[in-house]
Amino acid sequence: MTWDQGLHQTINTIAGAAGTRELTYLEAIRAGLRHAMANDERVLLMGEDIGVYGGAFKVTQGLIEEFGADRVIDTPMTELAMVGVAIGMAFQGFRPVVEMQFADFISTGFDSIVQFAATNFYRWGQPVPIVIRAPGGGGLRGGPFHSQSNEAWFVHTPGLKVVAPSTPADAWGLLQSAIADPNPVIYYETKYLYRSLKGPLRGDERDIVPLGKAAVRHQGEEMTIISYAAMVQEALRAAEELERDGHSIEVLDLRSLKPLDEEAILESARKTGKVLVVHEANRTCGVGGEVAALIAERAFEYLDAPIARLAAPDTPVPYSPPLEDAFRPNTRTILTAARALLAY
Repeated sequence: MTWDQGLHQTINTIAGAAGTRELTYLEAIRAGLRHAMANDERVLLMGEDIGVYGGAFKVTQGLIEEFGADRVIDTPMTELAMVGVAIGMAFQGFRPVVEMQFADFISTGFDSIVQFAATNFYRWGQPVPIVIRAPGGGGLRGGPFHSQSNEAWFVHTPGLKVVAPSTPADAWGLLQSAIADPNPVIYYETKYLYRSLKGPLRGDERDIVPLGKAAVRHQGEEMTIISYAAMVQEALRAAEELERDGHSIEVLDLRSLKPLDEEAILESARKTGKVLVVHEANRTCGVGGEVAALIAERAFEYLDAPIARLAAPDTPVPYSPPLEDAFRPNTRTILTAARALLAY
């Protein structure tokens, strides 16, 4: 069996049928975990306080009662060991999903992720089908130790895949594909969206989102805003306001940061001729730089203005609420950058 055939078979195993529901982003992740565990006995969860306590944000609440302590495993506070054990379990045929209580703490497990999980198939052909859930991003007044957006570390690492859903349906759908994939996948979920965003979810194979496929969230002709995770919602609000002013704005949600959907990015850039790239992570060496470079290299002749980039400054995330509000891009700052680009 080829990897593609195996991936397709695993996705079919994970997929089931359910009615349409309105769920929060957090509830959709929980539903995605429950669905994968119910349909594939190889799937298990690991993390600090994810069992009896239900997780720091209650994402895994109720799952230990449903599936037992053998599949919802409370671990010591040691991210390096969690990832190492998950890799060993993957070698034995399991599909572990490891929760980092905050994305910030993923650095403690960095060696196991980038030195071993990411390189193992290249070394000797052994797949490492693990998923690492990383609750990231600011907006909840968590300060510099609980608010980082460090996804670019892993986008830069060969052998890893990285996803960042922006809707409840994609949170469910990308999780199914991440669990089914034979590669290690970093699954960035945005804490700010946990309870602030609600949307429809069918919870069957129609909601499965393949890795590496972007989504046009808002059709437009004058300019493209490219983003992912929480900033997609901010971009959509900005696009709607600009639309009331008579402008036509396209919003492209990357969804998958590695692999990038290069064709979708280039198609939208060629269509509108003006591009604003927005992300919450700090600007230097962020994902936006890679997107901008791709467009500059392969769609430069279609551009009517320089590519604009909006991101957080190169500082730690502030504790102070007013400073954090100034630090993070938002609808207002996206509108300012978009209007400047439209006027170019």
